Amino acid sequence: MIEIKGVKKKFGENEILKGVDLNVEKGEVIVIIGPSGSGKTTFLRCISFLERADEGVWEEDGEKIELNSTSKKKISEIRKKEGFVFQNYNLFANKTVLENVTLGLTVGRHVHKAEAEKLARSALKKVGMLEKENFYPNALSGGQQQRVAIARAVVLNPEIILFDEPTSALDPELVGEVLKVMKELAKDGATMVIVTHELSFARDVATKIIFMDGGYVVEEGTSNEILVSPKEERTKRFLRRILPDFNYSI
Repeated sequence: MIEIKGVKKKFGENEILKGVDLNVEKGEVIVIIGPSGSGKTTFLRCISFLERADEGVWEEDGEKIELNSTSKKKISEIRKKEGFVFQNYNLFANKTVLENVTLGLTVGRHVHKAEAEKLARSALKKVGMLEKENFYPNALSGGQQQRVAIARAVVLNPEIILFDEPTSALDPELVGEVLKVMKELAKDGATMVIVTHELSFARDVATKIIFMDGGYVVEEGTSNEILVSPKEERTKRFLRRILPDFNYSI
């Protein structure tokens, strides 16, 4: 289990995270929901060291790591356990699909090119993109690019995959193909932490849903506890706005 405790982050005088905790068990699919500006993306970026948290502790296998002061070597070790899928794909435009997926293996892990390509093709097959291996990103739809980005994360065989609103940049008709891939990963037992506004997806796959607002975790529980019978008034107001067919008593 990974335990993340007390994550805080300010940008100037703006306090984005005010002490966020998260426990992640192997095989869990944790979905983080909440209004824009609640700190969801900043939290993911802090625990992947894309941003340096002001405070917070990462605990795993009895080891405690201070997020604000740990060494570059330890950060590198943690990052090798994580995959990250961004909102906007972040593929290299001058590299083919296959090259985009192999790059983390050959450069980051020093895997031999032939072995890297074998692993990359397996990952691309998993996301339904093997037939596009020689295409460049500009020849792909947004949904296809995001599936390649997921393959790039999966190929590293991470302990945990972080998704930062992976469908938010997609046209509505392309959202389904990406969510289908993510559902398959969940069925295969991948450990995932997902920031998303796709509540029907969260209901289908989440083992735990966390509602954040104002830099705090307001409420967490199963999909039924959060999406059907939330306890906190702030959660109810949010869900009533997002799911108008649900009649929450507030």
